[in-house]
Amino acid sequence: MVTKLKQYNPKASDITNDWQVVDADGQILGRLATQVAMYLMGKHKPTYVPHMLTGDFVVVINASKIKVTGQKAEKKIYKRYSQYPGTLKEIPYSRMQERQPTRIIELAVKGMLPKNKLGRRMMARLKIYAGAEHPHSAQILGSERRLEREAAAAAKAEVAAKPAAKKPASKKAAAVKKATAKKPASKKAAAVKKATAKKPASKKAAAKKTTTKKPAAKATSDSGEK
Repeated sequence: MVTKLKQYNPKASDITNDWQVVDADGQILGRLATQVAMYLMGKHKPTYVPHMLTGDFVVVINASKIKVTGQKAEKKIYKRYSQYPGTLKEIPYSRMQERQPTRIIELAVKGMLPKNKLGRRMMARLKIYAGAEHPHSAQILGSERRLEREAAAAAKAEVAAKPAAKKPASKKAAAVKKATAKKPASKKAAAVKKATAKKPASKKAAAKKTTTKKPAAKATSDSGEK
């Protein structure tokens, strides 16, 4: 039997883009680049799809303090060629780190992203700074507050769900009590009181009144004749 699974395709309104801060101080270039590329593509989220921008904005600080392993600091060379004869330019890693330290991380991350329009849009979300200061503190604070609001809303929903589960039990108990205890007891008591207490009591009282009054009348008549 063949089962067809429905593919997950989120809407643009369902995707949330947060801001991530990555500190490059003392980190290895390749490992840092893989982490940043994963954040940009959105592979760290369960809502990842390869044809949409599901990733986050990434802010990399302390880019000048990045490290490389082995002899890459002496042997690594960045090449640039404009396809015209005699225009090949070679820049060693040491000179690039002195002049443009942000360019090192930018080229490493660019090589790990898709080579299309989507990849270029992902690169536009990457912000790299040589020092520890950056102008994106407001955006980072907003994303942190959004996560806090979502956690608080989830906690409130759990608290509201617990009394909702208890209320039906109390209603059932009240209905059972009303159906079994109160209604039959009141009907039986009323029937017993009406049948046994009130009617015979009235008949006996009437009989007593008739028996007491008649002998009193006879005694007065006898006394008068004598």
